[in-house]
Amino acid sequence: MRVMIFGKATEDTEAGRPPDPKAMEAMGKYTEAPIAASILKEQVLGGLQPTRFAKRVHFSGKNHTVIDGPFAETKELVAGFSL
Repeated sequence: MRVMIFGKATEDTEAGRPPDPKAMEAMGKYTEAPIAASILKEQVLGGLQPTRFAKRVHFSGKNHTVIDGPFAETKELVAGFSL
């Protein structure tokens, strides 16, 4: 079984600030139990760029529209992931 964990975008991630060291430490501890139980075989993780570097592409039939970031609605954005 594979599990994907998303990190939601915040004002800090949109500003390009690094994650809080305490949050990074907590995420590290969260993965210790599955590693110790030999459940976690491989971990893939990464952070994503702020939306000022992003583009949204909308396809409708043969037409497409490209919208440049940044995007105002950060509550729906992903800032990072762990698989």
